[in-house]
Amino acid sequence: MIKDKIKDLAESIFNDVVGYRRHIHANPELSFKEFETSLYIKDKLAKWGIEFTDCANTGVVGLIKGNLPSGNVIALRADMDALPINEANDKPYRSKNHGVMHACGHDVHTSSLLGTAYILNQLKDDFGGTIKLIFQPAEELLPGGASIMIKEGVLENPKPQAIVGQHVMPLIDAGKVGFRSGIYMASTDELYVTVTGKGGHGAQPHQNIDPVVIASHIIIALQQIVSRNADPRLPSVLSFGKVIANGATNIIPNEVKIEGTFRTLDENWRNEAHIRMKKMAEGMAESMGGSCDFDIHRGYPFLINEEKLTANARSFAEDFLGKENVIDLDIWMAAEDFSFYSQVTDACFYRLGTGNIAKETTYSVHTPKFDIDEDALKLSTGLMAYIAVKQLGN
Repeated sequence: MIKDKIKDLAESIFNDVVGYRRHIHANPELSFKEFETSLYIKDKLAKWGIEFTDCANTGVVGLIKGNLPSGNVIALRADMDALPINEANDKPYRSKNHGVMHACGHDVHTSSLLGTAYILNQLKDDFGGTIKLIFQPAEELLPGGASIMIKEGVLENPKPQAIVGQHVMPLIDAGKVGFRSGIYMASTDELYVTVTGKGGHGAQPHQNIDPVVIASHIIIALQQIVSRNADPRLPSVLSFGKVIANGATNIIPNEVKIEGTFRTLDENWRNEAHIRMKKMAEGMAESMGGSCDFDIHRGYPFLINEEKLTANARSFAEDFLGKENVIDLDIWMAAEDFSFYSQVTDACFYRLGTGNIAKETTYSVHTPKFDIDEDALKLSTGLMAYIAVKQLGN
């Protein structure tokens, strides 16, 4: 059975995949700068005789064609970039690049897809169809590497009928995976707001137009966009994480800078909320004697898991891992540029459990202490290979 062959190959390459992961983790690179990571991937693919091409500068696209007759095509995606975080873990494979860290598990995704590539390349006589391996740059930075790869034709020649991706989840125990059908992750927009007034001495507020007070009212008032304008059945998040009023205890500044994020799960409401936020902020600032520049950087769309594909993938995962190791996921208001793929083709994005309390690998992604239980790599490679060949109809 092909399942047993995949499991045997996954076991045989496990130590190598751990090595791939540790190498990539120790040598993280920021978005659009994944030059050495790209070369590392190409070296492995070339060694195994897997053909590949460049895409989106540092991206790599490999192709594995099964020797049985079939015109079906499926894409498998892994992201490669790291985050601007200083790692706080004291491990032999900790980051060598100060201030840069694989704190979101992209080292896991890339090393796992390399392992999957090795497995599938060994099994070409056992399946039909083509598997497209997408090693994608810049998931963490707008406009997102996925959008660029799509524009450069990553979903063409050959055109996949579906795309599958996996992402680490420290809240799920290693050895388990999670699936959700339908809308899964939120859209994300970056908000950059400048409130301008007239600065001066803090003891003479009547001679000034205080942008700090105006900004404070705007921040509070904008929450009404979510609490009083959004359908309460529709998840929406509006958060401001950066406020800079560069005055002093007795100095009212001329302007205040505010940065935040808006996330939701409906494109029509997303567009309406943009209009409402901008209108409210600008109107409030004007009514208080100041002005407001409300700049919205439109980010990733919401992510939707196509129902039939996701049902199939979940069924394959239950067959490969056992039903007890496959769990249901709730909506996740974080964002992922995998969503761009999901807007143009059938997509399935599932979660790979990496948590282990005893090994202290339950810290959240995007934190300096994030790490994984590397036992998760025992299944990450084989499961994706199995989903791929089964979805191709083998």
